[in-house]
Amino acid sequence: MARKRKGRAVNGIVLVDKPLGGSSNQILQKVRWLYQAQKAGHTGALDPLATGMLPVCLGEATKFSQYLLDADKEYEVTARLGIRTTTSDADGEIVEERDVSCSEEEVRAACLSFLGSSKQVPSMFSALKYQGKPLYHYARQGIEVPREARDITIFELEITRIALPEVDLRVRCSKGTYIRSLVDDIGQQLGCGAYVTRLHRTKVADYPTPNMISVEALEAMVEQEIAKREYEAIDALLLPMDTAVKSLPAVELSAAETHRLQHGQSVTPLHTDGLAEGQQYRIYDSSTTPARFLGVGEGVCAPKDQKAPADQVFVAPRRSVVYSAES
Repeated sequence: MARKRKGRAVNGIVLVDKPLGGSSNQILQKVRWLYQAQKAGHTGALDPLATGMLPVCLGEATKFSQYLLDADKEYEVTARLGIRTTTSDADGEIVEERDVSCSEEEVRAACLSFLGSSKQVPSMFSALKYQGKPLYHYARQGIEVPREARDITIFELEITRIALPEVDLRVRCSKGTYIRSLVDDIGQQLGCGAYVTRLHRTKVADYPTPNMISVEALEAMVEQEIAKREYEAIDALLLPMDTAVKSLPAVELSAAETHRLQHGQSVTPLHTDGLAEGQQYRIYDSSTTPARFLGVGEGVCAPKDQKAPADQVFVAPRRSVVYSAES
């Protein structure tokens, strides 16, 4: 018999405004406790030095956290020129100091040269794994391990302030981009070095910044409700699970199609202009009002055991993410 999970079966995504200091996992566990949720997961760690948006997925929403991990991010960052540190941020030890002799024009040119696609070597003080352990495990022991350069894209890079030796930037980038490494690379290009003194994440995917809430505010709301064992106020903060996959095209199914899909069968929706093999879709049950989010499916060619044209595409459930709760 499966062990019954402790806590509430609450599903949704809350946008936490992470404070300075502390790990993302500490924030995650605090939010899970405040919601008394059965399970929780975050969607991309922020360093202790970093602040800002940390989407926390509760319950069934954890099945869709990978989509937010893969989403574009936006940051506000302050770079201090003339100094390099071991971690490329203010938490590290100073390893090099140089005079800042570059002009504002040279700073702008160096920053903007990183726009577009490039290769980036991850910092040794990152959570990327090497032989099963995060890189920072080796870095804290003074061990340097090989890291492969990764493809990243800087979609937007705006210089919002130059007051040398400080430079403020707004950066919108692809998944896997390390802002500390970006700032270090800018400093190296300028020949004087640089490190991050402030890092604030303002956006994950298209989630609205004003919807963020601090842990302190969540705690205050819980204190007001705990005597009555109610969670109405904090539950109202939860964003629907399908907001994590809004970038995917939507497909609506009938009640019969929904039944088949949730029993592991592929279906061909009647109300669609065509499906593409390999494309992922947001799937909804149109027999309810409003239409109920079912999860994510994928376009596949006609199964061999079905009488259908070879080029006909069906929607197949993706077992790792299909949400099949009753409500």
